[in-house]
Amino acid sequence: MDKVPMTPRGQQRLKDELKRLKDVERPAVVRAIEEARAHGDLSENAEYDAAKERQGHIEGRLREIETKLALADVIDPERLSGTKVVFGATVRLQSEDGEEVTYRIVGEDEADVKKGKISISAPLARAMIGREQGDSVSLRTAKGVREYDILGVSFLAIE
Repeated sequence: MDKVPMTPRGQQRLKDELKRLKDVERPAVVRAIEEARAHGDLSENAEYDAAKERQGHIEGRLREIETKLALADVIDPERLSGTKVVFGATVRLQSEDGEEVTYRIVGEDEADVKKGKISISAPLARAMIGREQGDSVSLRTAKGVREYDILGVSFLAIE
């Protein structure tokens, strides 16, 4: 399997979620299943069915997080430098219509476009990887091809 790139903050968030799921969510759903079982006939017990479904979601998410943490390639943007766009870089772009935007390239679980964080697997991030300030990137969208000029590449602390 491939390594899963993430920042130290992204790794900590996953560890926190894992702990919450194991210490809070999992025991709560086990109690809910026990209570539902106490009500008798399980074949028509909606509470039991809902609790079992929730348990399945929790167990699936636990496996997903454990796998990501096992495959984690933790990259601290503060320790990076250079002029090329790589994971962890903060990139200032200008679109063909003159609009400026700034995006930080982060791991999939850390992405939040509203906060200017895009996933390393996002089409725009993939188009920018390896490029430098002054380069142009093209991105095919539903509305056609968009052109962006890279105005700057920096490596800032992730908040």
